[in-house]
Amino acid sequence: MKRYLLIAVTLLLLFVLNFLLPATLQAVAFRVIMLSGIAIIMAVSLNLINGFTGQFSIGHAGFQAVGAYSSAALTVYAHKMLFPYLPENGYLPIFREGPLKDAQTLEAFLLTAPAILVSMLVGGTLAALIGYVVGLPSLRLRGDYLAIVTLGFGEIIRVAVENTDALGGSRGFDRANGVTIPGIANFFWVYLMVVVVILVARNLRFSVQGLSYLSVREDEVAAQAMGVNTTKIKVNAFVVGSFFAGVAGALFAHFEQSVLSSSFNFVRSFDFVTMIVLGGLGSITGSVLAAVVLTALPEILRSSLGAEFNQYRLVSYALLLIVMMLVRPQGIFGRGELSLDFLRRGKPKVPVTLPPGT
Repeated sequence: MKRYLLIAVTLLLLFVLNFLLPATLQAVAFRVIMLSGIAIIMAVSLNLINGFTGQFSIGHAGFQAVGAYSSAALTVYAHKMLFPYLPENGYLPIFREGPLKDAQTLEAFLLTAPAILVSMLVGGTLAALIGYVVGLPSLRLRGDYLAIVTLGFGEIIRVAVENTDALGGSRGFDRANGVTIPGIANFFWVYLMVVVVILVARNLRFSVQGLSYLSVREDEVAAQAMGVNTTKIKVNAFVVGSFFAGVAGALFAHFEQSVLSSSFNFVRSFDFVTMIVLGGLGSITGSVLAAVVLTALPEILRSSLGAEFNQYRLVSYALLLIVMMLVRPQGIFGRGELSLDFLRRGKPKVPVTLPPGT
């Protein structure tokens, strides 16, 4: 009962915030919150690969691109057949007055729920399938060789998209190209997937299957000697991580309402690697915290220092990683998790008195 009650409270809280936040926050602040949620999904999903199994994938943005372009193509080209209620111009009804002004109406939320669910499922499934095709042969490699393969995959996706006219070519799915993606991704769906990916990562880490993941990370040779199918474990992690990256791509496409190949280049993949290294490889809460900080901080600095800050972003990330490696090489949380146990440390322990004769 406690579990079902917690699920109900979480869904209710997300549902209420979905209408309140857009109406009460400035557009810039709400955009940062949405992009932070998408970054959390990407960071935690990459942590399944790099943190849990100890692999070194640096092409994670490629799977996000697969999810973004496939889901965008679905709603752009097939919406008349599958989702005829979606508007042609990509704008959905909003409250025009009252406390919920600028928030999506309840009717629009209910009508677009099937569309965003199907888009996330299609984007995630296609990304997982490609992750399986890429991961099955490449995950037999280790270290730098695996990093080169994943980097090459990300560039292959980017070049393929730029040379596919049906996906907008180099101009992508953008209003300037005459294509508008429906804006059906809202706070509820983004942070519902944040909760799902965190729960999946947590349950996986503290399960028997998760022990196999960690054994591959600690000593792959020893794990294989003990009967663990290391290739299968690594491919499973790669597929699960790719699925959630595809889901994040679908949410990104339907929130931004435009998809450009430059949004999924090597720089973006490096951002996600920085997040999990900064938070701590293998730490779920560390990935969440680092994703929020590294998403919100550039927006804050850009607003205060101007748009020219963006060209120094990679340099600042590199310096941040160097300082982190010197001061705390294991990351903010290392392989641990943030907990509230410290609140109970100061409380005296109540002695347990056993009845006579026991």
